[in-house]
Amino acid sequence: MHYLFLCILSSTAIFVIFKSIDRFSIPPFPVIVINYLVATLLGFLISTGPVSLHDIRQSGWLPLSIIIGVMFILMFVLVSHSSRKAGISVTTVASKMSVIFPVVFSLMIDPADRLTLMKTIALLIALGGIVLTIYKPLKGISDPAVIYIPFLLFAGMGMVDSLVKFAQHRFVNDGDTALFSAVLFLNAFLAGCMLLFPYRERRKGFSRLPVWGWGILLGGVNFGSIFFLVKALNFLSPSGVRTDSSVIFSINNMGIVTLSVVTGLLIFREQLRLINWVGILCSLLALTLFMLV
Repeated sequence: MHYLFLCILSSTAIFVIFKSIDRFSIPPFPVIVINYLVATLLGFLISTGPVSLHDIRQSGWLPLSIIIGVMFILMFVLVSHSSRKAGISVTTVASKMSVIFPVVFSLMIDPADRLTLMKTIALLIALGGIVLTIYKPLKGISDPAVIYIPFLLFAGMGMVDSLVKFAQHRFVNDGDTALFSAVLFLNAFLAGCMLLFPYRERRKGFSRLPVWGWGILLGGVNFGSIFFLVKALNFLSPSGVRTDSSVIFSINNMGIVTLSVVTGLLIFREQLRLINWVGILCSLLALTLFMLV
């Protein structure tokens, strides 16, 4: 479970960093691009054995890494916008309650992962949690992005997690985790460059030293969020038993939700309505049920 704990810490740090760079008026897009470069270098640095371009081209996970990499850059842009407009708590819950997607996907493709009554109840409670946590009265909202960006995150992050699960299940063994993560982040970096260089205003941020500092910090925790997740999915207990992927995804995402909401309240003084608190309590209840599976 130590890999799962490290994944929760790393993923929570991502949302905290996005909220922080907004407070310091740091342009987010250059930070995002630098972050993927740093994550790529970290992956290649800790990858075991020689890195062969031929082996990468022949790997079954290369096409998936390209798709996930492009989606990563798009989701990070959404996370940045949502953190600024909707707040860290709502953004985190919206993106991490997308656990419903990979859980259902894992149950479909992994014969060892079975649907139980407890899992079904937990999934239904989790779905209610996302709706209640991000709910805001429409009459009090001047910017509709406060509503639709969290929902786009909910669907997009669910697709990303499902693709990561599929790659891990079919192609990525424990020894390939670092290399797979590196290539995935490299594809995200290349996609970011393609989105970056046509716009002169976006390129200006690279001349600022704080942008590089935040980018390096974000790259470290972002790499950890994927690396430790795949490690947790592949982890075998001393008795040779692997925890169900649906349980791993659920505990991971609920843990991130809980820690991020607490961080948003204590550090950023974010305000939540009573109905949002009910949604958070639903999330905690769903987490508890998944841990009991």
